[in-house]
Amino acid sequence: MRLLTNLMAWATVCVGGCMPALRVVAHLDGPVCTHSRVVAEQPPSNTCGPVVEMQLGGYTRTGPKVAVIDVDGLLLNADLTGLYSLGENPVSLFREKLDAAAADPAVAAIVVRINSPGGGVTASDIMRRDLEVFRTRTGRPVVACLLDVGTGGAYYLATASDAILAHPTTITGGIGVILNLYNLREAMGYFNVRSQFIKSGPLIDMGSSAVNLSDEVRQLLQSIADEFHQRFRHTVIQGRPSVDPKEPTTFDGRVFTASQALERRLIDRIGYLDDAVQLARQLAQVPEGPVVVYRRRNDPAYSPYAITPNVPLQGSPMVPFSIPGLDRTRLPSFLYLWQPEATLEKLGGR
Repeated sequence: MRLLTNLMAWATVCVGGCMPALRVVAHLDGPVCTHSRVVAEQPPSNTCGPVVEMQLGGYTRTGPKVAVIDVDGLLLNADLTGLYSLGENPVSLFREKLDAAAADPAVAAIVVRINSPGGGVTASDIMRRDLEVFRTRTGRPVVACLLDVGTGGAYYLATASDAILAHPTTITGGIGVILNLYNLREAMGYFNVRSQFIKSGPLIDMGSSAVNLSDEVRQLLQSIADEFHQRFRHTVIQGRPSVDPKEPTTFDGRVFTASQALERRLIDRIGYLDDAVQLARQLAQVPEGPVVVYRRRNDPAYSPYAITPNVPLQGSPMVPFSIPGLDRTRLPSFLYLWQPEATLEKLGGR
């Protein structure tokens, strides 16, 4: 029993990728365990160093390169680290990969491989601007390749490329804006919770889940959504001049199959990722050469389909329910996002 005196046990759980480990420390006091405590400690985030080039097999090993830059999951300007999370800030990571490609004179073109339902209005706008700057600064062609899903902010990003190619079974479009608000008054009343706001400014709490949405507040929030929608619409028309601006169903938020998107000129071609790489070579006028991706050193890639997990913070020990809007630590935000399953909105970190 003496071995139990001042015993400290710990376990390290590796979450994956560059994620920090979670150290669980158990303290057992006394020859007979009558008191104990468990402390969960999460070390600071570790990015495992800068991204490095990884050359993929199956391609010519020498010559001008085509760089595949992956964009996967929800696009949020947030650090996606922590318990139940995998991945990094996708906005920051995208910029880092673009900078790596721009700094290498051997990179002749890039393929932005997208598999995302979209994300925050601001995050999507930042990423699109960074891609525009890359094209202007380097003069290198950019091809966007849409995989399973390329909607909302993901399609917004794709419009900054020279050409958009979608897989035959891609879902794209989703040109719209959403602000997910929930009325939780009855749920709060069930737990005997009553709001007692002290505020200066009658509209400082507009959109609060603790009060009913008044007509005035609804109009104000609608005007913001309409402004962001007009920005999305203008961006598509500017980046895709062949799109008919007078066709209202193109811009009402609905999603399209690849063939439907091609008819509306939202994309340029239907094909596969290898076709996108070949198109990038044609635009860069380089018939062959290696294909590379950028990864952290401990996140290897062996094919152009390799992804880095991107799962934002989800769940909470204090809120174990899958009720949208119940976790108020996630502030609402305007989104260029197609995600019809409400309970999955928790994955958005919002």
